[in-house]
Amino acid sequence: MNDAPRNTRLSVFPLAGALLFPGMHLPLHIFEPRYRAMISDSMARDRRIGMIQPRPNIGPHMGARGEPPALFDIGCVGKIGEFEAIEDGRYNLVLEGLSLFRIVRELDVTTAFRQVEAELLPASAEVEILSLSRRSSLEMESRRFADSQGYAVDWEAVTRLDDEALVNGIAQIAPFDVAAKQALLEAQDIEDRAELIIQLMQFFGRHDGEDSVTLQ
Repeated sequence: MNDAPRNTRLSVFPLAGALLFPGMHLPLHIFEPRYRAMISDSMARDRRIGMIQPRPNIGPHMGARGEPPALFDIGCVGKIGEFEAIEDGRYNLVLEGLSLFRIVRELDVTTAFRQVEAELLPASAEVEILSLSRRSSLEMESRRFADSQGYAVDWEAVTRLDDEALVNGIAQIAPFDVAAKQALLEAQDIEDRAELIIQLMQFFGRHDGEDSVTLQ
């Protein structure tokens, strides 16, 4: 059996606060010329792009003036599913999450959009499930959080979600800051991801009036 890393070339879409998980969907509205070019290129090739967050422009990751922001190491490959081209050149699309990836190196390219050599990370061979106590705690904390923020939620539909869809769906839409969202993406499994979501919701609920949660 060949266990060699599966490396691939990816065009990447750096977007703070936007997470994609394997098996999940992410709607996008593409309007910037460089990313419209990226989508056109992807549609002509394999319909894949890499979603990844830029690092906060502080500390050791701060780039020189005029340089593009540094990227986190881990992102998710998405395949363009639903696709709509608008007359003025914009696109509406839905990405379907395929697999997580780790950046090996950024490529020197002449395109307006960034490209990387990426290692595709293997997915778990088993269906991930939460313990009953963790599922119960997550649903209870989610209700409290939604009520405190004034969110309208179809809780009957939520209870029908499987564990992975529930945890990853919350991680994608939760209003946490870039570092917190990245920690959710890089969690070892959904049990750890669910526990981190609970902690962040509890923290956020105690800090009404703030529009993000900072993970130290």
